[in-house]
Amino acid sequence: MTPAIPTAAAAPPLEIVLAEPRGFCAGVDRAIEIVERALAKYGAPVFVRHEIVHNRHVVQDLRAKGAVFVAELDEVPAGAVTIFSAHGVARAVVDEAGRRNLHVVDATCPLVTRVHLGGQRYVRQGREVVLIGHAGHPEVVGTMGQIPGRVHLVETVADVARLQPADPGRLAFVTQTTLAVDDTRDIIAALQARFPAIVGPGTKDICYATQNRQEAVRMLAAEVDLVLVVGSPNSSNSNRLRELAAEAGCRAHLIDDADGLDPAWLDGCRAVGITAGASAPEHLVQGLVAALGRLRPTRLRRLAGAVEDLHFRLPSELIDVPRDARTA
Repeated sequence: MTPAIPTAAAAPPLEIVLAEPRGFCAGVDRAIEIVERALAKYGAPVFVRHEIVHNRHVVQDLRAKGAVFVAELDEVPAGAVTIFSAHGVARAVVDEAGRRNLHVVDATCPLVTRVHLGGQRYVRQGREVVLIGHAGHPEVVGTMGQIPGRVHLVETVADVARLQPADPGRLAFVTQTTLAVDDTRDIIAALQARFPAIVGPGTKDICYATQNRQEAVRMLAAEVDLVLVVGSPNSSNSNRLRELAAEAGCRAHLIDDADGLDPAWLDGCRAVGITAGASAPEHLVQGLVAALGRLRPTRLRRLAGAVEDLHFRLPSELIDVPRDARTA
């Protein structure tokens, strides 16, 4: 007698564990809301310098509503409404916008602005500034361009040994907000060991959302066989979530959406964990849950984590403008 071929319905249930918190943070939600409200107030097109946040779906959604994303300001017509992304911009970009009479709405995350102000304060104190961050990341480019004078960029502990400041006794450091807490702590320790007089904010400039999502993915990786991180490949914090899950000994993949799911990943899986980077909308997570449900019977569980209730104030010109349909 030919044995029956197992069907999806006969497969053992797959437990789906959702990390808490996950997805949009307050800075990302604010930036998207700024674009939506600017479109509602001023009409299309509204120009956005660089991606408002690092997520393909968010950018496509806003583009469909009338946002035009540009690489540089010379692509923007004189006088047009122009939005700076959540990552922040260099002072030279602000000055160029002023010269071209652009109507600027700044969507820089307030936590990134805090880093800019901290670096400027250290320069006023007569210190050289060390920035811990990833070369080429828009936030790092913006921060280096907001701090006058020489800024030393370090990405690793090894970079610290190569630093050649003019005055080792007059140094300060600031950090990119989306770095991993543990990695940053190691670099700070190396800076303090080599330059005992250095001053800085410790790890508090790493945003609350980054810390919360990293702690949640560590907890998730301890309970599942596979972690799926929803986020775009150019999202620094999403990539780091995948790395942290892998470092915790769990198989992990970063996918843009449910279309990136490989059913073979589920072979032998008892439980799969899902989280999302700070720029990934929740509907992508729910789409992934639905896709998993089409492959296996599932049961859903949410992993308790930090509760986020922080909201950042909008620019005054947009406070009374109705928000268009949300992207998440």
